[in-house]
Amino acid sequence: MPPMSEGILESSLYVDDVTASARFYEKIFGFRVISDFGDRGCAMQAGNRQVLLLFRKGGSLQIQSPHDGSGELHVAFAIPASELASWEAWLAENGIAVEETRTWERGGQSLYFRDPDRHLVEIATPGVWSIY
Repeated sequence: MPPMSEGILESSLYVDDVTASARFYEKIFGFRVISDFGDRGCAMQAGNRQVLLLFRKGGSLQIQSPHDGSGELHVAFAIPASELASWEAWLAENGIAVEETRTWERGGQSLYFRDPDRHLVEIATPGVWSIY
């Protein structure tokens, strides 16, 4: 078997309005667009060597390797435990309701909220998983 991968490089969310979703992730997380695919979507830098792809729903069905998604998907972003209260205040300041707050058995904490397409977004502190 080859060596273990170096992690997830990119992950995709499928959205109704790419511009509105990109604005949301830029405003709330500070992500920046690193590649624009026109009407099909965009790529945003979501951390060091990490990419969040925002594709218009149905926009990638006609390419060589078609893909698409629907429903309320889930994505989680890592934050330091010391920043949790700042994130709670930032979300409230931006009118984003926290849907759930959870403390995990390993001591990590998660905040869950929705993006413009109702995808479940999580911010998580260390202690959520045995590897984080």
